[in-house]
Amino acid sequence: MSNPDSFIEEVTEEVRRDRLFGLFRKYGWIGGVLVVAVVGGAAWTEWSKSRAEARAEAFGDAIIDALDQGTPEERRAALSAIPTDGEQAALLQLILASDPDEDRAATLAALDVVVANTTLSPGYRDLAVLRRVLVAGADTPLADRRTALQSIAVPGRPYRALAEEMLAYLLIEEGKNDEAIAAMTTLMQDQEASGALRARLGQMVVALGGTVPQSTSG
Repeated sequence: MSNPDSFIEEVTEEVRRDRLFGLFRKYGWIGGVLVVAVVGGAAWTEWSKSRAEARAEAFGDAIIDALDQGTPEERRAALSAIPTDGEQAALLQLILASDPDEDRAATLAALDVVVANTTLSPGYRDLAVLRRVLVAGADTPLADRRTALQSIAVPGRPYRALAEEMLAYLLIEEGKNDEAIAAMTTLMQDQEASGALRARLGQMVVALGGTVPQSTSG
């Protein structure tokens, strides 16, 4: 016969297993919900991040297109027509507050407010950096403009490609056309470069005497 202590241990272990399986049948769904919540939460975070970046990029493209309009009146009308919500509305109002053709100092001051406002998303502040470099132009030392652009021309930033484009233009300003052509042709093959950006770069490369990459010439 089996040792009584061993027999008791076996019975106790069976009871433990029965209780464990019973608890699992009763509460096991909680673990499943937790797994779904974790996986779903990660997917939601990635989707939200991607959506926010796409939204910021579309907003920035709309502003740049509006600022390409000919007269101050046309620019204000185009800017006012851009749909906004939340932080975008605040940034757009600052850009609408003045026009460099009418009051350049006020425009730069408004953009400085945006750049310094850490409560805004980096995408909006990056857009203000781009706009400020364009408005200030040669009145700001080239080295300062390069530093400002390099701070937003890093992977993961929403306007990296536009900042890289403007950095290439600074090379032209310095008379370094060969370096500018090399930078532009590289950017034209960047997956983050939009069609409009590639078109602009292609025209500039040709104007400088360079050759447009075959993969982007069509």
